[in-house]
Amino acid sequence: MVRVEHGLVVVVAEPETPAALPPVLLVHGFGSSVKLTWEQTGWFTALLSAGRRVIAVDLPGHGRSPAPEDVAAYAPSRIRSALLRIATDAGARPIANGDPVSGLDVVGYSLGSRLAWELGSAHPETVRRIVLGGPSHDDPLAQLDLAAAQRFLADGTPVEDASTAALVTMMQTSPGSPAQTLLHLVAAVKQEPYDAATAVPSQPVLLVSGEKDDLVDSLPLLEKLVPTVEVLTLPGRTHVNAVSARAFKQAAVEFLARD
Repeated sequence: MVRVEHGLVVVVAEPETPAALPPVLLVHGFGSSVKLTWEQTGWFTALLSAGRRVIAVDLPGHGRSPAPEDVAAYAPSRIRSALLRIATDAGARPIANGDPVSGLDVVGYSLGSRLAWELGSAHPETVRRIVLGGPSHDDPLAQLDLAAAQRFLADGTPVEDASTAALVTMMQTSPGSPAQTLLHLVAAVKQEPYDAATAVPSQPVLLVSGEKDDLVDSLPLLEKLVPTVEVLTLPGRTHVNAVSARAFKQAAVEFLARD
């Protein structure tokens, strides 16, 4: 089922044989979408086969969701609030002892990992378990030279900073997300600095990264912060293709099936 809630496109999928477990909220990354990150890579199939109800959201300016002109619409805090309301509207409810389907499990990838980390730390009464793919202890988007990126898009002025240049190239090739729209998100991220150590989730967390991901060094930093944590490194995988790894999906399904 596809619907629009709180200004975002939401996909809700029901398993044929429901497990006695909470729904799973999927949060994709920068420049991606529900279709690219979760549907085409087999995540819907894996979770539905395990009896899990799936709630997936196209972030603002991504996929089929609207792309507001107001930078405030892309603020991480505003997105998290919308995600929680969407999950609640889809049937997620606070964790209750003796009720195995209460609560909400969250899987985030890349930027979605930041949002999932903060959602878990802010709402331990609802979020039960968290899976973070391609996570970082800070937000790489906040390091982007926004002015240089805007000049490049306006008149082609070369971008000197290598990481900014790489990100701008990615934005230009992002399917369904105009580069200028993605810069609105970058501007919003810069206004809400992120440091994983400032708000640590108390829930069990599974950290997953590709062995060749530029962000893989964040795993030991995050591992030290979380009280209950498991870590999986995917051999040969990068930040781009780790999300499609069968081992990632299997580990997540098993992790999220525990009490």
